[in-house]
Amino acid sequence: MQAQKPMLATLEQPSTAARKFDTVCDILERHARHPARLIPILQAVQEEYRYLPEEVLTYIATALGVTPARVFGVATFYAHFALVPKGKHVIRLCDGTACHVKRSIPILDALRERLQVTEKRATTPDMLFTVETVACLGACGLAPVMVVDDEVHGLITPEKAIAIVDDIAAQEAALCQPA
Repeated sequence: MQAQKPMLATLEQPSTAARKFDTVCDILERHARHPARLIPILQAVQEEYRYLPEEVLTYIATALGVTPARVFGVATFYAHFALVPKGKHVIRLCDGTACHVKRSIPILDALRERLQVTEKRATTPDMLFTVETVACLGACGLAPVMVVDDEVHGLITPEKAIAIVDDIAAQEAALCQPA
């Protein structure tokens, strides 16, 4: 015989889902539910959730009167969009030619070791950091380059990368301390 879920847990789930879709509805309304605004709609949803949940993409397709294939096609075509949750702080390390030649791989190795992430599991369990490599960040003169959120860090070394991560982690820990 299977154990029943507590009633409270059952009641909390629809409430959370309803709030999620209320937010998506607000985003759709801001964009007048216009199919030509699909990319800005997806950008706003991703900014809200840090990724594009599958059920939200399906809902967006229905709300815009387009096929789910079109919405998923756009979401998977552009590298900016993520279909899996990302951490609060996204670290993008360039591995383009200039950065690779100037030793970006040891930086990547140091970040992955410090944060205990891998290529397949790029986000820390606490959802604080995601480590990604990108083909080019367009700042070859600063190679090797790392972008944390929207802040560019040039001439990076493994030690500098770890110091940046440690500073962010310390700031986050301070935010969690009671006043």
